[in-house]
Amino acid sequence: MSAAPDWAGISRLIADGVRVDRGDRVSVFATDPSALPAVTAFVTEAFRRGAVPQVLLTDEAFDAAALAYADDAVLAEPLPLEAAAMRWSDVHASFRAMVPPHEASDDARAALLRRGRGVVSTMRWESTRWALVRIPTPGWAELIGTDADALMAEWARSFDADWTDARARMTELCGALETADRVLIRDADTELLLPTRGRRWVPFAGEANWPDGEVATAPLEDGVEGTIAFPGTTIYGGVRIRDLELEFRAGLAVRASAAEGEGFVRRLLDTDAGARRVGELGIGTNAALTTPVQDLLIDEKILGTVHIALGRAYPECGGVNRSALHWDIVKDLRGPSGTLAAGTIELIADGVCQPSLTSAAVCAL
Repeated sequence: MSAAPDWAGISRLIADGVRVDRGDRVSVFATDPSALPAVTAFVTEAFRRGAVPQVLLTDEAFDAAALAYADDAVLAEPLPLEAAAMRWSDVHASFRAMVPPHEASDDARAALLRRGRGVVSTMRWESTRWALVRIPTPGWAELIGTDADALMAEWARSFDADWTDARARMTELCGALETADRVLIRDADTELLLPTRGRRWVPFAGEANWPDGEVATAPLEDGVEGTIAFPGTTIYGGVRIRDLELEFRAGLAVRASAAEGEGFVRRLLDTDAGARRVGELGIGTNAALTTPVQDLLIDEKILGTVHIALGRAYPECGGVNRSALHWDIVKDLRGPSGTLAAGTIELIADGVCQPSLTSAAVCAL
């Protein structure tokens, strides 16, 4: 069995990223008891800095009971204690252990549950300095058919960077991307154009999402055109989605199909008026992450991947789309025909990351 991660060191990185300081009110969510070693280390670090941390168990296992018995109105509303925690907090950290999902049998109710969770997510994003930390578990390794020790070791390596240096290099890449009017994603099953003229690209280098390492922008809301396919399986909100394909016209997702989970996807697209638009375009830059794990928060950081998020846009990028939904969907372009280009800047060609992208890669290379 491999050694446990350096939870104290990881907690210092997270606390630095959200700038925990004396007097800060820090809400901490744990989604499963297996996350408690990380939570304990972070709470210890928060107290050491003079902050006031409070922990709430938001175990995803409770979702199965909610889906089975709660009224629709209850599902669609934010959980009161979680919402109160966001109103109370200066800082928020959510430690999300990767546990095999419950099986949601009713697509409509599962989408209502995501709507309620999305309200809390919006409160976190708008009013706190926040971090989300996704943590592998043996159960998840078994689910995706990989070795648990190897998965945890890869995850731990993804923290091991000089994040100040990484931010400088990623900022340089963002400056280059801002000279382009549009981004093209192309593969054997995909051709998607995303206009980005006038939008700001932002580096995510050790602040909000852990593992970290991506650059992102907000495409123009009414200009996304084409189709994009996501082969394989991803899991969102406890629902398996397999072989998803989306078609966009004038910025709107006008068609969605999937071999599994299609009904759930259609419900997500009907969350609200902004759910059918692309709020984010992101490019993974973390070279320590190489194994797709069917989890969005990790897979979106893999060097050689690109992702779009349906719904809420980042206003710091110039985006104006609002939604309770922010659903990241990851496409792996490391196959033989994968292409990613921003104007004349080649980022990925024939599945190979180009120097324009690898110069900003973190944790390796």
